[in-house]
Amino acid sequence: MSSIYVHIPFCKKRCTYCNFFSTTLLQRQEDYVNALTKEIILRKEYITNPTTIYLGGGTPSTLPASLLEKIFDSLDKNFNLSYLEEVTIECNPDDLNSDYIKELKNLPINRLSMGIQTFDEEELKVLGRRHNASNAIKAVENVYNSGIENISIDLMYALPNQSLKTWESNLDIALKLPISHISAYHLSYEEDTPLYKLKNLAFDEEKSLEFFNLLREKTSENGFEHYEISNWAKNGKYSKHNTSYWQNKPYLGIGAGAHSYNLEERRWNFSSLNDYINGVLNNTQYSENENLTPDDKYNDLIITMLRTKWGIDINLIVPEYIKHFNKQCDKFIKEDYLKKVDNNIILTPSGIFISDYIMRELMI
Repeated sequence: MSSIYVHIPFCKKRCTYCNFFSTTLLQRQEDYVNALTKEIILRKEYITNPTTIYLGGGTPSTLPASLLEKIFDSLDKNFNLSYLEEVTIECNPDDLNSDYIKELKNLPINRLSMGIQTFDEEELKVLGRRHNASNAIKAVENVYNSGIENISIDLMYALPNQSLKTWESNLDIALKLPISHISAYHLSYEEDTPLYKLKNLAFDEEKSLEFFNLLREKTSENGFEHYEISNWAKNGKYSKHNTSYWQNKPYLGIGAGAHSYNLEERRWNFSSLNDYINGVLNNTQYSENENLTPDDKYNDLIITMLRTKWGIDINLIVPEYIKHFNKQCDKFIKEDYLKKVDNNIILTPSGIFISDYIMRELMI
């Protein structure tokens, strides 16, 4: 089992909270895709038989369908795609007019992830989103009616001055939509973003927990399973692509800023549009890498697998780390932050909210 991630860094405008690598230089899209298709050829031996492909960003839906088709043609020529189970594209709601949806239907896409974040108009303005609430609702309905029924949406909570009532309203709207998956994230105030100037409005831990508990309550009431710290799925529609990350499977990252992992090394492409394009097209350096130590491999296991409802299979912990692992786990089991189910160590509901701390304590 392996995966391919394709990074599309283009955005029509930057959101105020985003610190992912992105650019508004839409005029470079064709040059960028030319570099992507060449990198696909250069990296085709990195993994075999991918089961998922994920186009993320940035905003992949800023690309015209002709360029998306060029990417998929290159992937098809260089990889055995007969094992594919899931092909996801991230989209912005206001890109999804009827013509574009039809064009997406002609591509091998069977899952769509939509960045909505909130249905509150004032909050959308604070976040710098391009769409409005009605755009988002209509986009979900139109995509579903087109025949793409596996739809995920992104939501954010603990926004500046957000009330629990507003957050509940957002959830109520979302849960009435024909969606099968929700990714919900607590707002982080990143230093290199415009929103950082509002960091004094960040909620304390107690208030943040109220937002999180309301999220868990409402999703559970509506048939969504909490299968990963920030992800909920209905009818077993987990993100197969992200689940492969959390199960510590190899993946190939294509594009500027994309990361790759084959269990023995990490590799990352330059987070610069020009450096990436010039490096790939001119056969010069466009990426860096590091070989993984035994400590790295153990730590990777902790920070990926513990995030999920399946937790960490103790059998995967190699003997040199098992004493440390068991000692740390016992401490959190006694405090009801972890539990042992069969041969797996799993976060409890109270442990989920302090999962970062637990992971740090389990790591070497």
